Amino acid sequence: VVSYDAAYGYELGHIVRTGLERMYGGTHPDPNVMYYLTLYNEPLVQPAEPENLDVDGVVRGIYHLKSAGIDGPRAQLLASGVAVPWALEAQQLLAQDWGVSADVWSVTSWTELRRDGIAAEEYNFLNPNADPRVPYVTQKLSGSNGPFVAVTDFMHAVPDQIRQFVPGDFATLG
Repeated sequence: VVSYDAAYGYELGHIVRTGLERMYGGTHPDPNVMYYLTLYNEPLVQPAEPENLDVDGVVRGIYHLKSAGIDGPRAQLLASGVAVPWALEAQQLLAQDWGVSADVWSVTSWTELRRDGIAAEEYNFLNPNADPRVPYVTQKLSGSNGPFVAVTDFMHAVPDQIRQFVPGDFATLG
């Protein structure tokens, strides 16, 4: 099961297209999967797809959604699904009320990030003389300053799947 918790329609569009290609016509080494998509009935205005959208990040599980607009102490907000608008609101409040500069990351799949991290660890264990593989989420978040705070409406265990791959202090809000 390949599961996603998309926040916006444009994310969902890329995920569905990739899923159809994987299951019904692509050359993926493992097309024998099913996709589980979490959708919401919240009345959210759907933004247009950003011009330079990191489509690979959407499909692999995480992409940088919005940079902080101020200088100040840093934080990184990782959010999925319906929690993405909450993280964007938190970004504004942190800047206005506390002078905290927070970046927002949309996590479309905690589980795919976990799978990638475990695969990198397994490869590194089995190939100690090869150049080590770095988990995708570690690559994406490296160089980001401040604590990492995961926000989701799932229980804590879901974002905690990536804890060992996050390059810094990590807290979850469920």
